[in-house]
Amino acid sequence: MPLPLFLLAVAVFAMGTSEFMLAGLLPDIASDLDVSVGTAGTLTSAFAIGMIVGAPLMAGLARNWPGRSSLLGFVLVFLADHVMGAATSSFPTLVVCRVAAALAYAGFLAVALTTATTLVPPDKKGRALAVLLSGTTVATIAGVPGGSVLGTLLGWRATFWAVAALCLPATIGIVKGIPAGRVRQSAAGGPALRSELAQLKRPRLLLVMLLGATVNAATFAGFTFLAPVVTDTAGLGDLWISVALVLFGTGSFAGVTVAGRLADRYPGSVIGISGPLLLIGWPALAVLADRPVALLALVFVQGALSFALGSTLITRVLYEAAGAPTMAGSYATAALNVGAAIGPLLAAATLSTAVGDLGPLWASGLLVLVALLVAFPTRGVIAAGRSTEVPE
Repeated sequence: MPLPLFLLAVAVFAMGTSEFMLAGLLPDIASDLDVSVGTAGTLTSAFAIGMIVGAPLMAGLARNWPGRSSLLGFVLVFLADHVMGAATSSFPTLVVCRVAAALAYAGFLAVALTTATTLVPPDKKGRALAVLLSGTTVATIAGVPGGSVLGTLLGWRATFWAVAALCLPATIGIVKGIPAGRVRQSAAGGPALRSELAQLKRPRLLLVMLLGATVNAATFAGFTFLAPVVTDTAGLGDLWISVALVLFGTGSFAGVTVAGRLADRYPGSVIGISGPLLLIGWPALAVLADRPVALLALVFVQGALSFALGSTLITRVLYEAAGAPTMAGSYATAALNVGAAIGPLLAAATLSTAVGDLGPLWASGLLVLVALLVAFPTRGVIAAGRSTEVPE
């Protein structure tokens, strides 16, 4: 894999830390800004909504911009938003900061996903995606738990300042590692924007986007509200939240790494194995959540299965969107974040039910079930390797 691909992953690490870090900070934010934990959880959905809107919007705007300049601009905007978020004492202002940061991340990820596929041979998109998403999974292993510890010791604002600081080496990596003339998002010589947007009418593309969104909704439903399960249900101390996040992140890194080697040729096998296991795992986690050893073991397993299945489906989005070379990354980003927006909202609604803190885990299981019910009758489409259709 080429070096510039790993440098892009460094930037994704900084941004992914911010995307996931609220899972360990919600109780602190809720207390400091005088809102409920459920209300604080909407910050995750606000970030996801910003990415849903921002992915196609920013990718469309950046079609004719130099790749390095657009990537650098998005990182700098992301940095500025975290400085503002760290300084605010208003929850609505923090929501606005999260949306604005999401727009910048969406633009960056959409351009980076497209750029990544131009750096490797056409049949290595899954491997390239695995390297890029390793930035996100490493964020869940190191960045998010580290942010949780930092938040526990110094308050949630310190974590926002830390993310802003992480953006600085990311900017250096982009400037030094992405050649100005080699990687461009120019649409010159390629299909028109209208033609690329028309790809969204293709049933195969819409199917894999829907499945990717549903699986990611399940992931975020359980992950966002993991902290109360660790402390209240399992009865562990606050620092064990970081341990659980490390385990989830380690599992996700393992899952996306293994799936990255299989997703190009054997997507049907990855989905057929990880999907049913994931369906069993979320209810099992809910039932065994009061047993710390079982809880922590299942958190690792669910991280691995969630990212193995999710990354495979997103790889399929890139294949099915081959007729949209500058917009394919935005379609994959939008699919991921439709799920990231819906999942926490559904999960938050379960907190006031009889199952309480375990509601999000049951919601995750239900979402995986929906995805599998949709996928089963269309498994022939998903099981295909590279898309062989001629772009419409």
